[in-house]
Amino acid sequence: MATDTLKSTPGATGASGASGIRRLLLDNGALTALIVLVIAMSALSGDFLTTDNLLNVGVQAAVTAILAFGVTFVIVSAGIDLSVGSVAALSATVLAWSATQHGVPVFLAVILAIATGIAAGLVNGFLIAYGKLPPFIATLAMLSVARGLSLVISQGSPIAFPDSVSHLGDTLGGWLPVPVLVMIVMGLIAAFILGRTYIGRSMYAIGGNEEAARLSGLRVSKQKLAIYALSGVFAAAAGIVLASRLSSAQPQAADGYELDAIAAVVIGGASLAGGTGKASGTLIGALILAVLRNGLNLLSVSAFWQQVVIGVVIALAVLLDTVRRKAGATPVTGAGVGGGKGKQATTYALAAVVTVAIVGATSFLHNDSSTSSKPKLGLSLSTLNNPFFVQIRAGAQAEAKKLGLDLTVTDAQNDASQQANQLQNFTSSNYGAIIVNPVDSDAASNSVKAADKAKIPVIAVDRGVNKAAVDTLVASDNIAGGELAAKTVAEKLGGTGKIVILQGQAGTSAARERAEGFAKGLKAYPGIQVLAQQPADFDRTKGLDVMSNLLQAHPDVQGVIAANDEMALGAIKALGSKAGKSVSVVGFDGTPDGLTAVKQGTLYASVAQQPSQLGKIAVDNALRAAQGKKVETTVKVPVKVVTQENVAGFTG
Repeated sequence: MATDTLKSTPGATGASGASGIRRLLLDNGALTALIVLVIAMSALSGDFLTTDNLLNVGVQAAVTAILAFGVTFVIVSAGIDLSVGSVAALSATVLAWSATQHGVPVFLAVILAIATGIAAGLVNGFLIAYGKLPPFIATLAMLSVARGLSLVISQGSPIAFPDSVSHLGDTLGGWLPVPVLVMIVMGLIAAFILGRTYIGRSMYAIGGNEEAARLSGLRVSKQKLAIYALSGVFAAAAGIVLASRLSSAQPQAADGYELDAIAAVVIGGASLAGGTGKASGTLIGALILAVLRNGLNLLSVSAFWQQVVIGVVIALAVLLDTVRRKAGATPVTGAGVGGGKGKQATTYALAAVVTVAIVGATSFLHNDSSTSSKPKLGLSLSTLNNPFFVQIRAGAQAEAKKLGLDLTVTDAQNDASQQANQLQNFTSSNYGAIIVNPVDSDAASNSVKAADKAKIPVIAVDRGVNKAAVDTLVASDNIAGGELAAKTVAEKLGGTGKIVILQGQAGTSAARERAEGFAKGLKAYPGIQVLAQQPADFDRTKGLDVMSNLLQAHPDVQGVIAANDEMALGAIKALGSKAGKSVSVVGFDGTPDGLTAVKQGTLYASVAQQPSQLGKIAVDNALRAAQGKKVETTVKVPVKVVTQENVAGFTG
């Protein structure tokens, strides 16, 4: 009778539909958070809710999602896999290395890459199931091993990807990105494994209570081997998709992606204690991360603040899901009804807090570029964790302010795939011109080609772009600067002596050209013996570590040439009292810290660039190109050797 009355009540169908939507949102805290994010970003940026940009979000979520699907298996079974990012890089490197350098047919090379992922997963599973290592320790070890093997195989340099496989980074029909399609297929496979197979049911059983699963006859050890092998397969697939987007296998690719993958799984509703989780939730978690990064880029939020906002939103999303679970667990009979409704109200209140927090934070940090009538320029820097690039940004921002331009600056954090996402965002938002300082000269090519196809001018600064045409390259003459550095240290040693060379980040044009200049310059001084050449990736800490290691083998070194001041300053720290006395160190860039060291005498000389001028000239050329005016193909900014004799008069 009550049922009949309900059916005959006007508006009951609408009420039932509203109740269903409410229940859907209550049962899916991550989905609620995603909807809130999309609404907030759409309100704050007119560029967000467009077809092109939404497809961008899908592409940018693809690699994280595919990795996360594999991690879902592990977390559901109460494990953890920290190695997936490194396994992804290793699998892609194996594919590129075997296919392009050893003539292995592409199909077999792909099988070999997948087998690499499986092998890494089996090793993880064996160490955990039979070696009784904690999953954290076993996979942390594999993280290091896989990354090291990737560097060994590639010799630290990117390897071009086979063209036939690179099509995985293209689009179908001119609109559907292949990475999105692969993500959907892998998601369906993951959902099928979790929901429809024996191994999937085993994951939930092991995660819920491993001892009970064992007592019920489940072969837990063998199941763990299969679970980690599956994680390896998905990691390999993610690595292949990522390398396809970049047209090259990067030995340092997917660094830190394991944390994003784990975050996506947890945001999606899985418990780190095991026993719960689903593929759809993981996909939503990956989309939340992609929407955040994409939206904050479009809103011109500082790269540093982006990290803060992303961390806060992740915490709020998980907290919302936790409250939702508690609300759903409350009985809805008798006296419990009021408590259940109260907790549901708390859930809605928390959702409102999340909305206000997101909108408030992004509004506070947003420079209102979406409503500006000024020309829009985008600048993607390889990293802002280096004073040289900070000075490029300062010069670019000062010039943009002077000219009344709207300049958005992003930090790729030395991640080529993250830079590809940023350039893709600039392109989809139809910026007037794009300035790029490539993380890797090869990896930036596809993004530059996409901008060119959209008829958006691209200006490269400090480093060139390979296999793609840019309107202008604004850079110092790195080869001439390298020759000057070699000549300076050679003459300081009187034409004879023993030196070491600290090289820059492999794959960048600056590192390659400076190394070429060092070699050219030293040819004129046959009495100079190069004891060792090692990369330190333009990083001060790595310069310290590498130089400390080299001193163990070569304590008699008399000179050091470093491809930038940061590495030179690290070398000075390692040399201690020897720096500036028995060992002469020559750097490159003329950064403020480097020039201070020159004044103090610990750094003998720096081949000084003018980074603020690089930024200024790049903006000037970007504006001219955006206005359809003719620009020079190459603009060389002169370099100068700065020593104690002339450092006081150097203006930079």
